[in-house]
Amino acid sequence: MQGLFRWLNAPANWLGFGTATLVLVLKALGFLGSLGIGVAAIGYAAGLVVGGLWWGWPSMREAPFEALVFKDEGDAREAMGRALSGVRRLTEHNPGQRIPPPLRQRILSLCESLEALLDQWERSRGQLSLQETFHARHIAISYLPEALNTYLSIPAQFATTKLLGNGKTAQATFEGVLGELEAKVVQLGDDLAGQDAQAFLTHSEFLKQKFGQTTERIQS
Repeated sequence: MQGLFRWLNAPANWLGFGTATLVLVLKALGFLGSLGIGVAAIGYAAGLVVGGLWWGWPSMREAPFEALVFKDEGDAREAMGRALSGVRRLTEHNPGQRIPPPLRQRILSLCESLEALLDQWERSRGQLSLQETFHARHIAISYLPEALNTYLSIPAQFATTKLLGNGKTAQATFEGVLGELEAKVVQLGDDLAGQDAQAFLTHSEFLKQKFGQTTERIQS
């Protein structure tokens, strides 16, 4: 059912319907003379071809970026892992070669950093606040996938040449978003590492006090 909806909603298909409708109107007004009503099919085909060449051909298959929608439910590690795998697959597929190599490498590196953060989080004895936990989950599950989805929905030439309201192109804006996400992941990792380091220091001080006293008694 979704495949049929994609076909019907494709721009090329709408142009085909529009051309067929125009032909029928001209036929009703008598501008096409003795031509049969089947000429509407020719009009649809002509519109479909023009639309397909201009916007791309209709397809019932799910576009790669359409599948990049994830829900924040169930086990956090599994949900974040699924999302990161989807982002990585789409980035490596690189539809239409829309993602230049430097940007592609940054996305993949961010995925690796997020996976490293997940591993660190599992090993850590520290705790992230509720707000930071929310950010960690949503960077992987929604913030990064949605940013990539939205960027890829913009025509290539527009994304690299037209300035947006912020005075930057869509590509430069996406690079800025990646920078913000990268910085947040580093901060979350540092927070956990800082807590673990403090816990280690506290434990070492405890051992020093406990066994230092014993050593002093033995020496005396």
